[in-house]
Amino acid sequence: MPLQHNRIPHLRFSHSNNEPVLRRIRFSRTLAAALMVLSGWFGAPAANALIPYVYLPTEEELKGSSIGIGRTAAQLLQLGQPEQAAKLAALAVRLDPNDERFWSVLAEAQLRSNDLEGASQSLARAKSLKPEKAGLWFAEAAIALRAEKPNDAVPLITRGLQLDPENAAAYFDLGNARIMQNNFPLALKSFEKATALKPNFWEALNNQSLVLYEMGELDEAIRRWRRVLTIENNAEPMLALAAALHQQGEQTEAIQLASTALAQNPNYVLPMHQAEQLWGRRIREATAQLLGEPELTNIVERAQANATWKKSQ
Repeated sequence: MPLQHNRIPHLRFSHSNNEPVLRRIRFSRTLAAALMVLSGWFGAPAANALIPYVYLPTEEELKGSSIGIGRTAAQLLQLGQPEQAAKLAALAVRLDPNDERFWSVLAEAQLRSNDLEGASQSLARAKSLKPEKAGLWFAEAAIALRAEKPNDAVPLITRGLQLDPENAAAYFDLGNARIMQNNFPLALKSFEKATALKPNFWEALNNQSLVLYEMGELDEAIRRWRRVLTIENNAEPMLALAAALHQQGEQTEAIQLASTALAQNPNYVLPMHQAEQLWGRRIREATAQLLGEPELTNIVERAQANATWKKSQ
C-alpha cells in the first residue's frame, strides 16, 4: 500500500475579525520538516501562529510501502541495474527489517555490485529470519564460490539440498565447487545428478565432458559434447569439442568447429577466459595446440582483436 500524501494548511479569513481558519489538506513531509526547522530558528510560536498538521504513517503503511519498494528493487536487478537496486533494497529493509525477502534482494544486488562482504552480511540476516529457506543457503554458497572458497561453499550447498533436494542448479554449483577442489569424480557425480533432474541442462552436460576429458575419458567426453551441441549451439562446447577432435587427428572438423566457435565468441581465444570458465589444464593445453594450427592463424588474430573479456572481480 503506498504512503498517503500528507496535508498542507491553507488560510482563509472570516468576515468578522479576519482570524485565520485552518483547513486540513495534504502536504509533503519535506515542507513539514522545513516548517519544523523554521520553528526552531524563530523560537516558540505566538499564540495565534499557524501550527502545521503532520501526518505520521502507521507501521502497516510503512510495511506496505516496503513491499512496493522491494519489488521495484527486484525489477531493477532484472534490468541489470544492481547499484540502483541496492539503494532501494536498503530502503526496504529499513522500513521492514523483519522480511527476509528484502534482505535477499539486497544481498543479490550487493553480490552483482561486487560487494561480497555486504552481500554476506545481508544473507546472514535473511537466514536468521528464515533458516529453512533453501535459496538462502544456495545464495551464500554462490558468494563463497565467487570468492573462490569452495571449502566454504560445499557444506552450504549440501545443507540447501537437504531442504530442496530436487534443485538441479544447486547440483551444478556443487559440481563447480568440486572442480575447484580438484575432485573430478565427485564433480562428475554432481553434474550427472543435475542432468538427471533436468535433462536439457546443457551447461551441466558440458561440464561433464570437461571433467571426463581431465580424467582421460576422451571418447566419452567427445560423445557428450556432441550431445550438448544438439541442445545448444554454444561456442564453449564447440571449441572444446574441436580441441578434443584435434587430439584424435580429426583435423578438418576441428578447424571448422574452432572457426565457428571463435567467430561466435572471440573471448574463448584467451586462456584466462577458458580458465575462468573452469576449463581444466588438459583441455586448455589441447586448445592451445589447436589454435596454433596455421589454418587458424587469421581466425585467431581476428578473435584476439575482438575479444572483450575482463576478469571478474
